Amino acid sequence: MRNLSSITTRFSLKEQTSFVKRLAFLVGAGVPVVESLQVLRDQTRSKGHKEMLTTIIHHTSNGQTLSRSFARFPNIFSEFSVQIVNVGEASGTLSQSLEYLAEELRKRQALRSKVVGALIYPALIMCATLGIAAFLTVYLFPKIVPVFSSMHVRLPLTTRVMIAVSDLVGHSGVVLLCGSVALVCGCTIALRTSRRLRVVVDRVVVRLPLLGAMVRDYNVANACRTLGLLLKSGVRLSDALVVTADTTPNLQYKQAYRTLGETVDRGEKMSTYLRCRGDLFPEVMGHLVAVGERSGTLADTLVYLSNMYDAEVDEYTKNLSILIEPALMITMGLLVGFIAISIITPIYGITQNLHT
Repeated sequence: MRNLSSITTRFSLKEQTSFVKRLAFLVGAGVPVVESLQVLRDQTRSKGHKEMLTTIIHHTSNGQTLSRSFARFPNIFSEFSVQIVNVGEASGTLSQSLEYLAEELRKRQALRSKVVGALIYPALIMCATLGIAAFLTVYLFPKIVPVFSSMHVRLPLTTRVMIAVSDLVGHSGVVLLCGSVALVCGCTIALRTSRRLRVVVDRVVVRLPLLGAMVRDYNVANACRTLGLLLKSGVRLSDALVVTADTTPNLQYKQAYRTLGETVDRGEKMSTYLRCRGDLFPEVMGHLVAVGERSGTLADTLVYLSNMYDAEVDEYTKNLSILIEPALMITMGLLVGFIAISIITPIYGITQNLHT
């Protein structure tokens, strides 16, 4: 059997959703788990997926539970997925648990797609702006500079600034490009390796105007859905909070959920902690959780909150481009306008001198 550490494959949320949904259908139809996995392995075309499923089939057919086999691939199956499958196996409702899991993965994938989709348009506008500016600075402007120099007139400040920038890019363009790439790669590596830096970045992102509110609601929606489903499946609240912390990418929220789990273990109410962390959790969340704790409907309350904040994120994604577009257009206009003035102003001055 191949070493697990040597099996590297990507399994996106969309692929996980499809896999779990088909597995739920086969198990619900009365097909044994091992045979269901074999059917799915034969249907996949990805070599990495085949190797992963072969490993899962090997361990499952040798007496291990499906959840423990999934747990061997923590980079693919989250602790949340493993817990849901484990609950289904323990209660004899594996098919229903897999259906729940598929639906929750679908919701997460849809939520992530909305957030990414909302950021694509601003990114395209910014790239277009930088592309136009680079074309004018690197290609067009150097062709006009000799005309200005031959007239021996004092150029406007904007034109002199553009000449300096054009010369810098022309003579050190490769160095600047390599430096920019190195800077991006260095920042990426630092974010992946330095936990302290990631905590700082996650804290800053949550506090950003406009984007911070969307990030907060996105994290809260995912956490409430995870907690609600785990509680409905019979998992203890403190254990569910540990799973929620493990499945949360934002380190600030991860630490908050771990602290919340310790608070619950001490016998304190979940709502008390939420109300004290207004920087991370909306005020209404603490109030509704308190109602759920008093009425014994905490799981239903958390599911309701997840749906509510899903709708909030949906609204943010619809309005984000509308809110950001004016600022991007103004920035684009100022940048292109500055370059245009740098070109037109000296030409106008030269023509005026010729007429006189």
